[in-house]
Amino acid sequence: MKLNDPFVITISREVGSGGGSVGRKLAEKLNVHYSDKQLMQALKERFNLTSEGIEHLKSTKKNWFSDMFEQVAPAPRATIKVGGYTYSREFQESVTVQDIFDAEKEILNAIADEGSCVMIGRSAFFVLKDRPNKVDVFITASKEHRIGRIMAKQNFTREQAVDLIESIDKGRDNYVKRYTNLSRYDMRNYDLILDMDYLSEEEAVEKILSFIGR
Repeated sequence: MKLNDPFVITISREVGSGGGSVGRKLAEKLNVHYSDKQLMQALKERFNLTSEGIEHLKSTKKNWFSDMFEQVAPAPRATIKVGGYTYSREFQESVTVQDIFDAEKEILNAIADEGSCVMIGRSAFFVLKDRPNKVDVFITASKEHRIGRIMAKQNFTREQAVDLIESIDKGRDNYVKRYTNLSRYDMRNYDLILDMDYLSEEEAVEKILSFIGR
């Protein structure tokens, strides 16, 4: 990876592994954009980002994403007017999961177009597969490690943590398979795999920095 050129680092992770925190710390170290589900949700809700909503924005503003990115902080307002259109937090009833996936693809590519970034989840390893200067990372951990971390961070019982892990794992597996025809557990999807049973978040960041530095 050439750090002097625009680059993308995608991080796929298991819930409870700490991958989100690793990605955030990595982005801070590199001083680049950090994209996670909160940003994606804020953008979609604030600007009603179905495929149709994105097309409205793109047809009315040349720098549609730059304007959006600058205005989302730290929490989206109910509505905003862009180019004569009012975009609401509420999605139309006719919006499908495919519409949302298509909108997310647009957002991910727009974020990457803005410059170097770290992206968490959203099948970015696949959506951006043709991007040059990209590294894909997978962060994993044993189930016991994940259970313990969720119990500590969320103040969950063991049963609640197990239920959360099983539910999110199933949802993410189905999502990735449905839209990429790949398994997110296929290690051939990634350039680097980190096991958080043996690493702190800071050590994981240093491992990634060392890898991309090569």
